[in-house]
Amino acid sequence: MANTAYNRVLKLMGNRFEFTVIAENESIGEKAIDAAVTEVKRIEDLLSTFKDSSQTSLINKYAGIEAVKVDQEVIELIGRAAKISDITQGAFDISYGSIDKSLWNFDVNMTSLPDFETALQSVSLINYQNVIIDPEKSTVMLKHKGMRIGFGGIGKGYAADKAKQVLQGIGIEHGIVNAAGDLVTWGNQSAGKPWTIGIADPDQSDRPFSALNISNMAIATSGNYEKYATINGRRYSHTIDPKAGLPVSGIKSVSIICPSAELADALATPVIVMGVQVGLDMINQLRQVACIIIDDHDCLYTSNNINVKQ
Repeated sequence: MANTAYNRVLKLMGNRFEFTVIAENESIGEKAIDAAVTEVKRIEDLLSTFKDSSQTSLINKYAGIEAVKVDQEVIELIGRAAKISDITQGAFDISYGSIDKSLWNFDVNMTSLPDFETALQSVSLINYQNVIIDPEKSTVMLKHKGMRIGFGGIGKGYAADKAKQVLQGIGIEHGIVNAAGDLVTWGNQSAGKPWTIGIADPDQSDRPFSALNISNMAIATSGNYEKYATINGRRYSHTIDPKAGLPVSGIKSVSIICPSAELADALATPVIVMGVQVGLDMINQLRQVACIIIDDHDCLYTSNNINVKQ
């Protein structure tokens, strides 16, 4: 019996999510997608900083005051985030939520960078080592008043992985979850061919210049070709260096390919902060992680374990 692809696009976690499953019939396909959507909504309720009732919002509310009891799942996610902060030397940091947004409105009106002191002040509360977790008591405490955590750099990938687990758990052997460009795939397309993805040409984002087989892998892309400011002839991305408080420049886009969407999501932005050489050195030391970087001059760089044909 021929299996068919069923697809649904909707807004979840403030982003465009797309679910594709290969199923025997429409009823099975739609029910499976319903289950995946329910799982993503559950994660959104847990992690969203836009919902006052979420555990993340409670952690932020009691910053510098007291520890907050949270689900074990949140403790584990924060623990994994801290490991990524260690690996990236702080270029990834969930406590970035305290940054002063008023300094950064990435639009045509932004004509100058804030001065060094103002920028440093704006990131003074960012330090993942001040996010204290107690796994036994299942509590999280932010050490200083005004600190804020957010899962913007890891949450979509985490949700994609969890949705995939739910779908596999109910017997969906082939599918894709696409969380606003953070993709996780398993199995094959309906014709038995592997899932592939086009790597965008940075100058014409609607035109891929290379295709990669990503079956049973995840891929996340972080780029600044959509949001940036040009100041004195240099492009500054909307990605802020959590140590300096200033926007980074030099890289247009980073794609990370590895088995977990959560890890791919979390590593993509830090590579932009770290720069081409330091970023590639880090990726080359990680097992089962590959990376494609396009710099501001449209030069393409890849990690040692990947071969992209141009």
